[in-house]
Amino acid sequence: MKYTGPIFRPPIEANTVLLQVTVGCAHNKCTFCTMYRGTQFCIEQIDQIENDLKEAKERYRSLKRIFLLNGDVFVLSARRLKEISKKIIEYFPEMETITMYAPIRNIITKTDEELRELRDLRINDLWVGLETGNDEILKRFNKGSTLKDSYEQLERLNNAGIRHNAIFMLGTAGRGNGIEAAIGAAKLINKTKPQFVGITSLGFFDGSELTREVKDGTFIPATELEILEEEKKLIELIEVENMPFYGNHPINATSIAGIIPRDREKMIETINYAVKTAGEEFLNSTAERSTL
Repeated sequence: MKYTGPIFRPPIEANTVLLQVTVGCAHNKCTFCTMYRGTQFCIEQIDQIENDLKEAKERYRSLKRIFLLNGDVFVLSARRLKEISKKIIEYFPEMETITMYAPIRNIITKTDEELRELRDLRINDLWVGLETGNDEILKRFNKGSTLKDSYEQLERLNNAGIRHNAIFMLGTAGRGNGIEAAIGAAKLINKTKPQFVGITSLGFFDGSELTREVKDGTFIPATELEILEEEKKLIELIEVENMPFYGNHPINATSIAGIIPRDREKMIETINYAVKTAGEEFLNSTAERSTL
């Protein structure tokens, strides 16, 4: 299997076969992210994709789920995505789900008919990095889309029958604004009803524009206590029934996971325990994070 440059996939996809169809990120302008800054975006040739599928077939025989690399595969045209999906199904007719990262800005470029056609070709489960439910933060982060876009495009996915997994980051609003950020995220979740919610935490990496803002004082990071309080408020405000909530990313201040509302109180108790036992020095600091 061919892989070029750094590879990123959601923690839950740890056991999913990874198929490279793009390299890097076509946008590569988010102010907080350096994941692909040293990687030139390019599109993999269909012959190479087929070679990898042949190798996967020899190795695994049968596959029901596959994750397409890299950062924003959904930037590809619907025509190209359909070509790749048909090739995957040719080798794995039992395939149930073709998944990938799909930023809001790339959903916008697909028509309703194209979304339905992609769903019929097993592209029925997308990882959407929403990061926040706040329009000003989206602008600061240069995500290439607005909060209005998030509401509209997620509803289009729902109407097309394509599930989405919503990824949010804690700490995006900076010091003193975590509760407001939680309220905005909860509103977005409750309205658009993702398949589940995944939570990570904002980090500050060398070379990012956001890190420069931290150094010049125009962005003041939230403390770890504020991040935990933001996460707790978000859990309290989610109203969607049977909502899987994964706050167990390794860079988070504490690890929690459960189903809302069933495990709501248990997760809140875990956060309260972390606050009680972590120590003031940690709670009043901003931890270094090595990855998104």
